[in-house]
Amino acid sequence: MRIGELATATGASVRSLRYYEEQGLLRSERSASGQRHFPDSAVDRVDLIKALLQAGLSSTTIADVLPCISDESIRTPWLEQRLQQELQRVDEQLAALQTTRGVLSDVVARYRV
Repeated sequence: MRIGELATATGASVRSLRYYEEQGLLRSERSASGQRHFPDSAVDRVDLIKALLQAGLSSTTIADVLPCISDESIRTPWLEQRLQQELQRVDEQLAALQTTRGVLSDVVARYRV
């Protein structure tokens, strides 16, 4: 399938798909005319990439963990540990946001008209 078809099938923009390819997250083959052609399995791959991005993982982290996630036969305790680190990072960000929210709430209350 061509890149426009993959974009339609996944809801990802063509620009995003090109970025995923540049980052090594997605692979295509080129036709003689230079057009990208993706296998049908690319739809599932893009859906997984989008889910991992939505979970807060960076494209670099996704590149690290994607092979282990995509292929159950090479899953190791490292994958779980790496994902736990990401979860801890998100928890720390949430705690920082809760602190910020508390301070802002106090400021709003102090200057309420």
